Amino acid sequence: MKKIINSRLYDTGTAKEIGSYCNGYGAGDFHYLEETLYRKKTGEFFLYGSGGAMTKYSVECGNRCWSGSEAITPCTVEEAMGWAEEHLDADTYIEVFGAVEE
Repeated sequence: MKKIINSRLYDTGTAKEIGSYCNGYGAGDFHYLEETLYRKKTGEFFLYGSGGAMTKYSVECGNRCWSGSEAITPCTVEEAMGWAEEHLDADTYIEVFGAVEE
């Protein structure tokens, strides 16, 4: 997916995938949610996410009717670190963001 946000291009095809999270629901479920953290060649982070009608990725598609959707969301380093801390294993986190205190 490609998206221009604030005059910057975010492209899942050229950015490096850092890691993914899926909440375990099937893709056809209203609660399905999947997110992937990416880093651009410039060092910027962004999330690509998709989800069903009962997630933060829902979009209104008519009179009180909702559908699933997908989106790209730019992230600060701190936001990317928080997402990675919650969803990725420790080795991946350290590889991307460096060692942390014990």
